[in-house]
Amino acid sequence: MSEEVGFVTMAGPKASGKAPEIGVGMLGYAFMGKAHSNAFKKIPYMMYPPPAIPRLVAVAGRNEDAVKEAAARYGYETCYTDWKQMIKDDRIQLFDNGGPNDAHADPCIAAAEAGKHILCEKPLARNSQEAARMLEAVTKAGVKHAVAFNYRFVPAVRQIRQLIETGALGRIYHFRAVYLQEWIMPHYNMPHIWRLDKSIAGSGALGDLGAHIIDLGRFLVGEFKSVSALTRTFIPQRPGADGAMKTVDVDDAFVAAVEFENGAIGTVEATRFAAGRKNANCFEINGEKGSIRFNLERMNEMEVFWVGEQPKETQGFHEVLVSEGYHPFWSNWWPQGHIIGWEHTFVHEITHLLDAIVNNKAVAPYGADFVDGYKNAVICDAILESAESGRRVEVKY
Repeated sequence: MSEEVGFVTMAGPKASGKAPEIGVGMLGYAFMGKAHSNAFKKIPYMMYPPPAIPRLVAVAGRNEDAVKEAAARYGYETCYTDWKQMIKDDRIQLFDNGGPNDAHADPCIAAAEAGKHILCEKPLARNSQEAARMLEAVTKAGVKHAVAFNYRFVPAVRQIRQLIETGALGRIYHFRAVYLQEWIMPHYNMPHIWRLDKSIAGSGALGDLGAHIIDLGRFLVGEFKSVSALTRTFIPQRPGADGAMKTVDVDDAFVAAVEFENGAIGTVEATRFAAGRKNANCFEINGEKGSIRFNLERMNEMEVFWVGEQPKETQGFHEVLVSEGYHPFWSNWWPQGHIIGWEHTFVHEITHLLDAIVNNKAVAPYGADFVDGYKNAVICDAILESAESGRRVEVKY
């Protein structure tokens, strides 16, 4: 660690002496800024003893009144309306980028060049060329880098990864995943927002939701080999802030058939037009020894089926409540059955990154780094290319 990092003495029976203090600079203060700030504040007393104590140094955003309000609300010491000035702040060791997709590349590259460690929201970039520039910058700088694919840090998802690693499922045959939401459907009267603008977002449901299940496919099953895809934009124009109609130039939905390098096949699908679906990130994995199902809307559970389970009269999928002390991440939380929520995934994810920073560990393979973010962007580009060309596309990194 650099000499600027201070130390905070830990007390209590589980204390291990001193935990380093890591200064945090946050770009963005809306949805993800709120989620990340909540995690930073929880880590010192819930992930105890913590690998580091996050110090909320600064938050940056374009709207001066809004960023001042965010700083006061979450407890940041300083606020900036220019991220370039924030990156120059020597109190900051970790740059957390929760800005819109078009604000990922330049700030992260500048932060890397300034020697800051980086956590960037997903998707890492609007396309693979931009992601490659970001990966090159963090590699050259030698800083720790992570992409916020937080669903890797759901206890049930991590438990599924461990079952696969031990060979409990045997050879994997299928991975099918959907990410379904409804918030952009006509009955919500959603205007034209930045997520519907390709120049800002890069893509639509693909980058917003599909990137998550693509990452889970890579995390749980393996590398993608090829894709064959369709995309659709159901509402081509929406009213802008001034009332004038603006073109929607990103996908509202996509579906892709995928081939994995290990021979497994599957499908990935995402839409923001699934009536009744609030945040249905669901996947099923079928292997030679069993199958596992997961639904984020019931994130403390998974369903499992084991081939040849006896007695045969009770064979079938079993619901497993993933809340025991021996399940991943649970030793820091509550007695069994006292469930945790979506926001806790960020607590786990950021703790993992802090541990990597303080103890010079790799973020991968359990956390997603910029290599994972780049590969995810390559797959997203291949899906868009396949949908446009009508042909199957090989995934080439």
